Amino acid sequence: MSSVDRQGWTAMWISLSASLLMLGGKVTAYTLTSSAAMFSDAAESLVHGVATGLAAYALWYAAQPDDAGHPYGHGKIAYLSAGFEGALIMAAAAVTLYQSTLSWIEKPPLRNLGWGLAIGGGLGLINLALGLALVRQGRRLDSIVLVANGKHVLSDMWTSLGVVVGVAIAWLSGQRWIDPLTGILVALRIAFEGVGLLRQAYRGLMDAADPEHSKRVVASLEQAVADGKIRAFHQLRQRRVNDVIWVEVHLLVDGELTVEVAHQRATAVEQQIRSALGNLDARITSHIEPQGSHGEAHPKGHHAPDPGLDESEPNGGAAAS
Repeated sequence: MSSVDRQGWTAMWISLSASLLMLGGKVTAYTLTSSAAMFSDAAESLVHGVATGLAAYALWYAAQPDDAGHPYGHGKIAYLSAGFEGALIMAAAAVTLYQSTLSWIEKPPLRNLGWGLAIGGGLGLINLALGLALVRQGRRLDSIVLVANGKHVLSDMWTSLGVVVGVAIAWLSGQRWIDPLTGILVALRIAFEGVGLLRQAYRGLMDAADPEHSKRVVASLEQAVADGKIRAFHQLRQRRVNDVIWVEVHLLVDGELTVEVAHQRATAVEQQIRSALGNLDARITSHIEPQGSHGEAHPKGHHAPDPGLDESEPNGGAAAS
């Protein structure tokens, strides 16, 4: 396991331990108060604990090396993890919405709200610190699993804050209907988070290009053209799986270059792209095409054209990803 993988694994274990602490604390708060809002907070933490366990497994599995059965690695499990987490969140939102509506109708008595508020507020502060740390570490390591988990922790923090405010208002004003209303609002907030994770998982499974990474790759290739390493480029494609990105590109070089020199230039361009992509494990496949001294490209055989690209413009790849 690499140093980057170990750092990610350590962060995930800290998150998993914290999620168990959150769950225990919020179940205690709900038991003490019988608050619908506290129930919604506990339900969200239950889902988060399960999802964090799955994310920890996904992080471990994604770090496994390529093998004969998985030549492109195991990274796509990260998107399955995010999708499953999103589905769990949607289920928690449905249960919370039902429970809060039932509480609105039956109006159960509230008790020990001071203790509930103290527990909820303290746990919210812990989640704030943990969520910010996970997102920062995930972005530094380019780990979609850590970033998704960190955002879920921050979502949990905002949920706890909303619950604390809602319960405090209900307690101080004596308007008990505010408690189930807070639970309903929290359920809708949880559902919104779930939809976001489902969309993220869908984009990853469908190999949607990342605009920021596309911009970096194109900038590197355009710099290589400006530096004279290559004459032009086209047929540019890239896709990312967790912290690994595959880049495919056709490089047009002077047709009078020897194979060795053309290969050296292609290698230099590939290294330039890797540097631009930072911590990502960039796996680049470049195809060298000779170009005549007057700008005409030698016959290229049957290559599938890039969707939306003008094949008459070799640098048309700048608009593709």
